[in-house]
Amino acid sequence: MNNIDLRTYIILDSLQLQMASYISTISKGYFPVAGQASTILEISPGIEINRLTDIALKATNVTPGIQIVERLFGLLEIHSDSQADARQAGRAVLDELKVTEDARMKPTILTSQLIKHLTDHHCQLINKVRYGNMVLRGDTLYVLELQPAGYAYYAANEAEKASHINIIDVRGFGSFGRVYIAGAEAEVVVSKEIVESRLNNITGREPEGKKE
Repeated sequence: MNNIDLRTYIILDSLQLQMASYISTISKGYFPVAGQASTILEISPGIEINRLTDIALKATNVTPGIQIVERLFGLLEIHSDSQADARQAGRAVLDELKVTEDARMKPTILTSQLIKHLTDHHCQLINKVRYGNMVLRGDTLYVLELQPAGYAYYAANEAEKASHINIIDVRGFGSFGRVYIAGAEAEVVVSKEIVESRLNNITGREPEGKKE
């Protein structure tokens, strides 16, 4: 199994209200609810996510929410009422790959933008393409771009834990992940600082070709 690259591996210990609803909005699988634990796996090549989904689901009592199969990258989100089950399913995949958790890539923050006092028309541009809540005039917007993409779901969930913000959009697959959150400036700044600190504390290997 050495030809499979483990990019993202992370446990969301408790899905927050907005995050659970956001995943349900974009999911083609079975919807999670707030309070459930979730495991996010991202690999390359993408086609192998089908086989790893089978292993995770047969290992214990978990339910698949998001599955993305691209040529280069594959992503799986599974969830359960039991944090132990979510972790056990993830470990079953690691065992199949014959790797430990530290074989994953460390998240790398590529862009961190804070935009204050958004105008009406800027808000409208964002709201046209978002899947989460709406951003409103006067809000402060935080945009995070990171690699690997799968950590975007973790970042958004931690942002919601940290303060009273709105999740606007989360793109957690492909070459790069993006998170858009908005709200009162003080609340957004708190989430920004906590999210970036927690991302920087995730262990793993450095991604190849890391962007400077």
